[in-house]
Amino acid sequence: MRRYEAMFIVKTELSGEEKKSLMDQINDTLLKNNAQILQVNIWAEKRKLAYPIKKHQEGTYYLISFTAPPEAIAKLNNAYRLNENILRVLITSEV
Repeated sequence: MRRYEAMFIVKTELSGEEKKSLMDQINDTLLKNNAQILQVNIWAEKRKLAYPIKKHQEGTYYLISFTAPPEAIAKLNNAYRLNENILRVLITSEV
């Protein structure tokens, strides 16, 4: 098991209930891929993007620290890219 950090940029126009549902989906996907969630933070509630992503000018940033087997990362990336409420995801390995 290695430590990873995932940065998510999600749509800002989501309601509070939709954001909670999205975070539940993100956490469920991690748990289904044998990951253990260490920490979940909102990095920025509403931040202007440097360039438009999927025709959006602003995004909400979430930062999640977790441990997972290395083979799970590709599955996680694919699952998150299919979610229309997630504008961008970046998963990096912690050293």
